[in-house]
Amino acid sequence: MLPLLGAVAVDGWISYRDARDTATVVQDRLLLGSARIVAEALHVEDGAFQDHVPPAALELFESGEIDRIYYRVTTRAGQIVTGYAEFALHEGSLQPETPVYFDTVVSGAPVRAVAYLQPVLADVGVQPVLVQIGQTMNGHAMLARKLWLHTMAQQLLLLALVAALILFGLRRGLLPLLRLRDTVQAREPGSLQPLPSDVTPIELSPLVEAINEYARRLDQYTGAQRVFIQNAAHQLRTPLTLLTTQVSYALRVGDGPARDESLAAVRNTVQQSARLVNQLLTLSAVQAQEQAAPAEEDIALDAVIRKVLEDLAAQAQAKDIDLGFEQVGSGPTVVAAQRLALREIAMNLVDNAIRYTQRGGVVTTRIESAPDLTLLVEDNGPGIPPSERERVFERFYRIDDGDSAGSGLGLPIVREFAARIGASVELRTSASGRGLTVAVRFGAPSQTAAA
Repeated sequence: MLPLLGAVAVDGWISYRDARDTATVVQDRLLLGSARIVAEALHVEDGAFQDHVPPAALELFESGEIDRIYYRVTTRAGQIVTGYAEFALHEGSLQPETPVYFDTVVSGAPVRAVAYLQPVLADVGVQPVLVQIGQTMNGHAMLARKLWLHTMAQQLLLLALVAALILFGLRRGLLPLLRLRDTVQAREPGSLQPLPSDVTPIELSPLVEAINEYARRLDQYTGAQRVFIQNAAHQLRTPLTLLTTQVSYALRVGDGPARDESLAAVRNTVQQSARLVNQLLTLSAVQAQEQAAPAEEDIALDAVIRKVLEDLAAQAQAKDIDLGFEQVGSGPTVVAAQRLALREIAMNLVDNAIRYTQRGGVVTTRIESAPDLTLLVEDNGPGIPPSERERVFERFYRIDDGDSAGSGLGLPIVREFAARIGASVELRTSASGRGLTVAVRFGAPSQTAAA
């Protein structure tokens, strides 16, 4: 409405100028008509101009406003035939029967006037006679005001109609939006049900569809988080309960070999719990990367593997496991990825292989650079049956193995980190026919030297 009101104000100013121009045109025509009537009535009798002014010449100016009419008829010699001497002559040049309009002041009042040169037949021939008719500006102002008020009344009426239509249209147009607002406000906290389509304005359908799709994905995300938290709580409850039992037993038996055995079991339980917590934190890091993944860099895969093997060498030595490393091919082993992702992939694969391989077994880590850069971790442990190889990627899922100290998070961490950097994970039976080989395929190696 404010822009419309501004437009009406500008139009009002323009309309006022137009009204004044129109009033001037009307006044000029009346002045010219009066001048012609006076000029046509001029004649010469007995060698003198007659000063008779026809009443019709003055009746043209009748209006509701009181205006004074000034006239003056002058010969070429400057002799006043009739009229007001204070009505000054037009100073410019004139052509016969060609009107000239001008503004002047008579008796202190502004006057609009016309000068009209009329040839008159006299005894000595044709003589030009100057006829001037003037009118004060009261009628002009009244006519301009009437024209302007009439135009503004139309403009204001149009503005009022537009305002009413806008308010009516907005009210009707916003009703579906208001109903949608009421529907959203009436929802229960935490509800992620899709918004109904019957209360959705057509213009907002794309937005509502996007919100529904976002709510669906958010529901899936929160559901997965809820299940994860429940499973994590269950997984942490078990070692804490076991730890309480072991400490209570150690306190009850007093000194001796039984207490030492109980304390060793406590230490083992604490270590397993710490590993579980670390893996849970790692999973949280994977989820954080979905929102803001760190920048990738070119990393030498063989350097990462050697560091991981150094960190896990003591663990392998404790079980008399032959922990080896091989590099097949002379091609580059540089991969574009996040350093955390590569380390966690290698750490979890090697740790799993050591943990599930029997004492005295063999765990070999191999890098193949052709045709694609591939990391393989091979062991001669019990392996994973083909029917279980997909399920082991589920969080907290473990094959029924009473001797296993795992938490069911190693392979899920590997797959999620691999997905973040565009790698694929495959489980195979080892070439010896016993054990498991995990292959992580990174694609073609980067040709850029690692930083």
